[in-house]
Amino acid sequence: MDFFDKVHNRNNTRSVKWDMRRAMFQSDDVLPMWVADMDFQAPEAVSNALIERARHGIYGYTIIDDDVINPIINWISKRHNWDIQKEWLSFSPGVIASLHMAVQAFTEPGDDILIQTPVYTPFYSVIESHGRNVVKSPLLQQDHYYQIDFADFEEKLKQGVSAFILCSPHNPVGRVWKQEELEEMARLCLKYDVLILSDEIHADLIYPGEMHIPIASLSDDVAAKTITFMSPSKTFNLAGLQASYIITPDKETRETLNKHLSNQGHHMLNTMGNTAMEAAYRYGEEWLDELRNVLENHKNYVTDMLEEKTDVLTVTRSEGTYLLWIDCSKLDMNSKELKKFMNETAKVGFNAGVDYGDEGEMFMRMNIACPRETLEEGVNRLIDAVNNR
Repeated sequence: MDFFDKVHNRNNTRSVKWDMRRAMFQSDDVLPMWVADMDFQAPEAVSNALIERARHGIYGYTIIDDDVINPIINWISKRHNWDIQKEWLSFSPGVIASLHMAVQAFTEPGDDILIQTPVYTPFYSVIESHGRNVVKSPLLQQDHYYQIDFADFEEKLKQGVSAFILCSPHNPVGRVWKQEELEEMARLCLKYDVLILSDEIHADLIYPGEMHIPIASLSDDVAAKTITFMSPSKTFNLAGLQASYIITPDKETRETLNKHLSNQGHHMLNTMGNTAMEAAYRYGEEWLDELRNVLENHKNYVTDMLEEKTDVLTVTRSEGTYLLWIDCSKLDMNSKELKKFMNETAKVGFNAGVDYGDEGEMFMRMNIACPRETLEEGVNRLIDAVNNR
């Protein structure tokens, strides 16, 4: 565990998380626990591979060959029990860039696209920036646990939705969807001829004992109606290297997508992203398994501390991601007051829940992928501010 306990100074590294504190929170003394990257170093094998590649000193156009592709295929088979084929893979700088292109390729201006709110904030811009309409099917919360409202889900699909952007595992509420939930979503999408765009970037970040199931792995029929977006970026803290991939089993769909990727100039990876992805999937498994244990301990610590030391903050029960969805409704503040309280009084930099949809107005999203020392500092700041308000 010592590797994940070490505190690294990320100031003055052009870190969005740390060097944008003043821009985001109007203060330099806020402890940043917001944007979804980790304060842990990537696996040593990744850093060594990048250093070795840098020694070569030439960074020309780089191909994606079998040495990169085979580790991806092996990883998905071993970790997610899904056997994919080489030709199903396409590549892009990031999942959000891929979603933008998929929306342009497979829907038309004025089309309705479904999302399950509260949900990852870029989903809104992915839809609205291309003249499509956001259709919400809010998740149901009961006893601080989220579930799908299938009656509402079907009713929205029935109204003529063209595509459904699935967040699996779900950001920010941390659900890892069970097989029966995935099967019912897939059944309804097939029934109403709705394309599934499945963002599975957090697929590897599930707590011990849980299992992520790619929705496209359910059946050939579902696979033919699904485009899956994955990346090692969240798993191994590689977001700045911009490497992701798309899995599209249906040939006609894949050809259309690849044409759009090529037209946008996004069909290749940068040299270092390519190198890091290969090393991560070849050698990062032991590192990831240790990370998952660390994150589970962190989640339990935050959950227990807020329950024991306050009577107003509750952590939503989750099964995956390193993001906690904290219910602050008992503080009796509106979203602006809540954000101001966290920034100015608690001095912790969270993501405001309202940014994920109106359903998140009384929530904050907390990133727990940091050393224990940082985590405890953030939790203590939060508890002290709440109890002394």
